[in-house]
Amino acid sequence: MSSVRRRAGRVLVTAFLLVGTMAACTVGPSERPPVAVRGTDLPVAPTTTTTPPPDPDVLPELEEQHTRIDYSDCTADILERLGGTVAAGRSLAAGCGLLQVPVDRDQPGLGDTRVGVLRIGSAGAPDTRPPLVVVGDSATDASDRHAASLAAQVPDDVLATFQLVGLDRRGSGNDLLDCAPADARAAIIDANPSASDETRLSGLLEQSRAVVQDCYLLLSGALSSYRTAATAGDLEQLRTALGVSRLNVLGVGDGAAAVASWASAHPGSVGRVVLDGPADLAADEPDLAKSRAASAEAAFDAFAASCTTQPGCPLGADPRGAVSALLTRLTTQPLAAADGDRLTAGAALSAIRAGLSEPSTWPALAQAIATAGNGDPTGLLVRLAPALGPQGSFDGALATTCNDTARRLTPPEVSRLAQDWRAEYPLFGASAAQQLLTCGPWPSVSTPTPPAALPPDAPPVLVLGTAADPRASQEGARRTAQLLARGRFVGWQGAGTGAYPRSACIASVVTAALVNGTLPRDGTVCPA
Repeated sequence: MSSVRRRAGRVLVTAFLLVGTMAACTVGPSERPPVAVRGTDLPVAPTTTTTPPPDPDVLPELEEQHTRIDYSDCTADILERLGGTVAAGRSLAAGCGLLQVPVDRDQPGLGDTRVGVLRIGSAGAPDTRPPLVVVGDSATDASDRHAASLAAQVPDDVLATFQLVGLDRRGSGNDLLDCAPADARAAIIDANPSASDETRLSGLLEQSRAVVQDCYLLLSGALSSYRTAATAGDLEQLRTALGVSRLNVLGVGDGAAAVASWASAHPGSVGRVVLDGPADLAADEPDLAKSRAASAEAAFDAFAASCTTQPGCPLGADPRGAVSALLTRLTTQPLAAADGDRLTAGAALSAIRAGLSEPSTWPALAQAIATAGNGDPTGLLVRLAPALGPQGSFDGALATTCNDTARRLTPPEVSRLAQDWRAEYPLFGASAAQQLLTCGPWPSVSTPTPPAALPPDAPPVLVLGTAADPRASQEGARRTAQLLARGRFVGWQGAGTGAYPRSACIASVVTAALVNGTLPRDGTVCPA
């Protein structure tokens, strides 16, 4: 969207919630799985003891925190950001602080930087309550925002047990990465989402090269510090700053990958840990991109079904056809907004894909698509602000993705993939292939290694996977649970990025793990 040239920002993707709650949990893949209503078939909470339990399947006891982080009150700002999403009768208090961390632990000479930390919980609660650290996805809300959103929604038992602590990812918040030329960002977002010819792909590669050149000039050797491994190290440093021997953590999306890496490197520091929607941590590109295309198609199908089952769907009986027609029009005739911004086909598809992560806003997304079809692009353009507006996520998410990716692909390779994937995934396949070029010019870093299996005496980790998550496949989350060896997988048959706390079943499973220290059987399924 050439309009985006006037906006600072970063890679696009936001996380979104599924409409509806779950009433049951089942365990698979046995032929006749038992049913757990709202988690009532979950294991009974273990008896509290004064010594570590000998059973390695019992989660560690909770510890009070004795933080060394200096927080300043920011309750008013956080509540304004949350708007009317706070549960009725819930009173929250928030404090904002900073954690000093090395720029790059592999390059001590680069010195230190600071990442944001948000503490939020029940107003008047003691500061010593056990911490539950939240690590969000690099391409969606910053972790402090995700922690605040969770504090507004989690079950009462969770809020009565923990102080939620949001740890910002590198490249966001106080450590905001803002280095890419606005024109190059715009060209990447505006790229024709169906293009597969090498000439156009070579042009996209040149725009990606412009991003890398400007970012490297600004950061030089520090550019490689924006990676998952850095967040894993920050988590261990945060554990020390909070004054606990074991850390309780909830990671979402690629934030879950950072938590898995931390747990693998520091198994003795693992407390009660939930990985919500991780990708397959043993996979690399282009397999991950293909998986994301398939996941986005599944999420769109869920979105379309949700719209058409409601009276008066603004996209009519065929939402996929309506979107395809809009993209075809925008390819040759971008829509101009009143402020001069323009909506291109590439920008429209990016906005739609971002909206698929948040099912609670699907009705508004459907209306925005329909309105664009009638000539008004405003509803879709505003959905690009989290990535491309002030404090946007584009640069930080791009740096994290590319530093975490070992393989670099060329225009001829991407051209072949785009053609194949466009046939298999009509809406998102070609654009998913194109995005592989954005890392093409990126400096090579040491090949990221997947987390190692947790040792037998480490606490087990709860892994959640969502059937229609546009960011990661459910099967990828299942494989991550297997990779860790101490993972307990729970699948949710819903949609959106991050399953917790979108349904009664998922909420009960996670509450049992975090509050009671008990886990469901591996393979539990929460239906949509």
